[in-house]
Amino acid sequence: MATVIHSATKPSVKQRTALVASADGCFRKSVSAALTGLRWSVREANGGAQAWGEAMDCQPQTIIVDSWLPDLDIKEFLREFHVSFPGVDIITNDDGPLKDATPSPFRQEILYALNRAERTDTAVWNAAPPMGDSISEQNGSPSSILPASLENKGRRHLLRVSDAASTCQRSQSCSPSGSPTEGRIPGLVGESAVMLEVSRRIRRVAPLSTPVLIEGPTGSGKEVVAAALHRMSSRCHKPFVAINCAAIPEALLEAELFGHTRGAFTGALQGRTGRIEAANGGTLFLDEIGEMPLSLQAKLLRFVESGELQRVGDNENVKVDVRIISATHQRLRQSSKSGGFRSDLYFRLAVFLIRTPALSERVDDIPVLVHHFMERMGRAKPVKRLDDKAMNLLCAYPWPGNVRELQHVLERASILAGDEPVLSVSEIDFGDEAD
Repeated sequence: MATVIHSATKPSVKQRTALVASADGCFRKSVSAALTGLRWSVREANGGAQAWGEAMDCQPQTIIVDSWLPDLDIKEFLREFHVSFPGVDIITNDDGPLKDATPSPFRQEILYALNRAERTDTAVWNAAPPMGDSISEQNGSPSSILPASLENKGRRHLLRVSDAASTCQRSQSCSPSGSPTEGRIPGLVGESAVMLEVSRRIRRVAPLSTPVLIEGPTGSGKEVVAAALHRMSSRCHKPFVAINCAAIPEALLEAELFGHTRGAFTGALQGRTGRIEAANGGTLFLDEIGEMPLSLQAKLLRFVESGELQRVGDNENVKVDVRIISATHQRLRQSSKSGGFRSDLYFRLAVFLIRTPALSERVDDIPVLVHHFMERMGRAKPVKRLDDKAMNLLCAYPWPGNVRELQHVLERASILAGDEPVLSVSEIDFGDEAD
């Protein structure tokens, strides 16, 4: 008689669903990949109207919304979405969890995925492509799914963004104050006039292959600007290779930049591709270019002029196509006049200048920066805030280390506060007692 063996029936587990709304395809894919690895079902939407339709269809536990949408005003979208889908945990890329959103028990998994997100689809990120006059034309999403107030505001938003994109395509001389695309670039924190000017200059030169020199004090965000230039360029899908010219000994810097053949010098057991060649097709970021030895500046000048390099120990020329972005905390033009830096190389690298301001020049941005850093630290633990006296103390401090120093002071204060949710003056430690 046959024996029937009954396998134990496993209880069914409801599939968790997340919705990722972003105009940036790479951002959506990287978040989706991380969540899929954590056993989430993920839906994607490249605009607000499509996200609304997907939410109605799949009823997600969480929605991750990027800090810009091509068809709807982000603040209006979040407000209306929270009202219509009160049970959904809303997380925004800029600020973490939305205030008053229904918290999900899986929020840490979502924040983990968000921290792993990458961004390269910058053409749609920086300025919306020309669109139709109504939301209903976008991705086949019927506009009737949206609340009337949001649909009307979204329709006007579409027209504004479409007009701005068309204008910028026709001319590169858009008025700094007349176009929505002239505001702050995502990734740059601050709304002060000097930071908006940085964003304006990035937008102007990013689509070109023009060499850019970024000047600014240490800790003011020069590498952030360089990354934004690459992200907003046509080279965004190619490598962004950075090298700090002050961090590598002079004896090794040439081989690090240009590469070397096997046996080119003692210890060169095998050949190696240099940083310049590794950046082929993309962007080469030369940080602290003012620290480059004069002997090596001559070889870099030859590459800048010809687009060809020679690996150390090799006689063959290698053709490489890179855009060069340089950065320095020095006043490089004065250094070139005094002989500390080659003037011919300076004029090759400084075709377009961007200056990152010291934090003392944009004190009004300190509360925004504090909020940004506290929210970012809050992705791994509960978000803390500062009381008014602590905030006033930060605004009055001269910040010789600029934004980087502010970030470190806030991290230190958060550690000193322990489990306290509010940081006070007693936790603010500038680390200058020994001075």
